[in-house]
Amino acid sequence: MSPRRLFRVVAVAEACTWALLLFGMFLKYVTETTEAVVSVGGMVHGVAFIAYVLTTIVVAVDARWSVGRTLLGLAAAIPPFFTIWFDLAMEKRRALPDEWRLRSTAPAGPGEKLVSWLVRKPLQGLGAGVVAVAVLTGVALVVGPPVG
Repeated sequence: MSPRRLFRVVAVAEACTWALLLFGMFLKYVTETTEAVVSVGGMVHGVAFIAYVLTTIVVAVDARWSVGRTLLGLAAAIPPFFTIWFDLAMEKRRALPDEWRLRSTAPAGPGEKLVSWLVRKPLQGLGAGVVAVAVLTGVALVVGPPVG
């Protein structure tokens, strides 16, 4: 899967989970009918958020994004649906490549070495990504929700 396709899939998934969470909040706070959708939607959104953050970092390293562009990409996960806006903005600027640079280029530094391994061994990279999302989700569950 190309960096462009991977980023788009994860960015859209993150936005869809925002919609699920917002729908759940509507049901909970406006109609006062159920809290179940917030619980499920919150968990699904949390997983998608973490996957988006990790994907953004991997694509940013491979595509050699500037720190500013990378931070903007990460910040796009916070407001609802901004991941789609960011994806379209990067598409317009041709900042999402069709090929992984580090599949054929020697890595220059520890970040590039890790991303190079992930993209050169896609099945192991997928497994590592799933494990990273699971571990970070577990940490987030232990830490608790971002409210007092």
